[in-house]
Formats: sequence, C-alpha cells, structure tokens
Amino acid sequence: MTVRFFSLLLALCLTVAAAAQGAYAADFPAGSTMARLAKAPTLRIGVKYDQPLFGMRNLSGQPEGFDIDLATLIAGKLGFPPDKITWVETSAPNREPFLQQNRVDLVIATYTITEKRRKVVNQAGPYLVGGQVLMVKKGNPQRLTGPQDLVNKKACVLSGSTGQNYMMTHYPSATLVPFDVVSKCFEALKNGSVDAIVSPNHVLAGLVKADPDGVEMVGVPFLSEPIGVGMSRQAVDLCQFVLDVLRAADADGSYAAIYARHVKPWLGGEGKLPPLDPCPTTGA
Repeated sequence: MTVRFFSLLLALCLTVAAAAQGAYAADFPAGSTMARLAKAPTLRIGVKYDQPLFGMRNLSGQPEGFDIDLATLIAGKLGFPPDKITWVETSAPNREPFLQQNRVDLVIATYTITEKRRKVVNQAGPYLVGGQVLMVKKGNPQRLTGPQDLVNKKACVLSGSTGQNYMMTHYPSATLVPFDVVSKCFEALKNGSVDAIVSPNHVLAGLVKADPDGVEMVGVPFLSEPIGVGMSRQAVDLCQFVLDVLRAADADGSYAAIYARHVKPWLGGEGKLPPLDPCPTTGA
C-alpha cells in the first residue's frame, strides 16, 4: 500500500469523525452552548489527579474514579467518546479561574456548591452530598471530635475551600495550614506537621482507603458539602443539560452503578441522586 493510500484513508477517517461530531452538534439548538461544544475537537474537563475514589491517575497514567466516570458519561451525551476528552488537572484554588479563563469547558472535581461560587460560575447539581469532618492519625491520640477541639491546634485545609472559610469564620484561634491539593495535607498529617485535616468526608474517605492503618475520620459531619459540575456563568443552557443527564442516569441505573463502583463501600448509601438545585434563568 502506498503513502498516498494511507493519506486518503486517514482523510476519510477524519471526514467520518468530523461528520459524526457535526451530527451531534445538529442535535442541539442552534447557538446553544451544547452545539458550540459539540463542534470542538475535544471536550476539556477539569478534574483532580490526587483524589482517591474520585480522581486519580492509574498505573497506566489514565484518570479514574467517581468524578471521571461521571464526566465521561456527560461527555458522551455531548458527543465525545473517551478518547476525545482532554483531561485538565485542577486544584481547589484554580477551578473558578480555569472556567473564567476558558481553559476548561467543565469542572468535575469534588467541587462544592456555594452561593459565592455561583456568583462567578455555574454549578449544576448536586450529584453528591457529603459533610465536613476531621481526619486524624489512627487511634486519635489527641481525642479530637470536631472543629471545636482545634483551638490552638494546627489543621490542614485546602486553599479556597469551604472548610478553610468555615474554620476562619468560626474558629479563628485554630492555626490553619493551607495547601492546594489534599495529598499535601495527608503528608502533613502523617509527618506530624498538623494535628488534623478538615475536609469533606467524601474527600477523606479515599485517604482512609489508601492508608486504613494510619489515619481515620472522627466526629460527625458539621457542614454540608453538596458537590456539582462547574461551567461558565453564561452557560445556563448547559447547566440545564447537565441536570437532565444526571436525572436520566439516576433513572436508568448508570448513576447507581458509578456510585457502587467507586464510593459505596466507603460512604454507604444506595447511590440515589440527591435533589437537584434549579439552574439560573440568566447568565447575568
């Protein structure tokens, strides 16, 4: 076979792929965010790479976890197979900037829904609701039970997180040690630099899975943590589209399957989608 033949074959494959992508774009209303995204060569999704159960690189270097499977499901409904997803590593401080700077199309990264964040980005969901708790060394040598016990102690938090804001507001005498990723908090706890980690239970559950003999969660959740899918503030139609995808996944069992695969052994529950918040009516 000649080089010309392979060139023609490649051109044909690209034409077919482009036509298929165009077909998805045609399925959405003209001028909609979904139609615009469906015409792009890839869908850019911000995820975490250091979050056990939700977003981690496997031995092959590919991301996997609850958020990854959910992102893949949503991408598929927009017409993007797994090999047409561009995964972009994000951390707690850069999720809003990445959306505002158009560096990603979606953020699916244990992204807690807050009114403050919804003033600058859209957040569709929640697709899971957890709660802030403490993580300590196994055996809880300091007998910590909640944030009230962190007065005059060191607690690691994620920069820009709801946990950090809560502690600064309600327990200002606690010494907070902020990091951009939870894996750094984990190391700080293990080496004794901090007394505890303050973070949502769905985030910390993965660390317990990774080191069940070294760490544990204590106390009861003291702050609700609903997590959702982030997108541009102007993408009101995309917000509604994501809610529709989540409802369909809940109805056909695919949401429950993703939940059971990744987090049910650690968080319990039956894998039912929580009640969804309405999307805004305008992007103003």
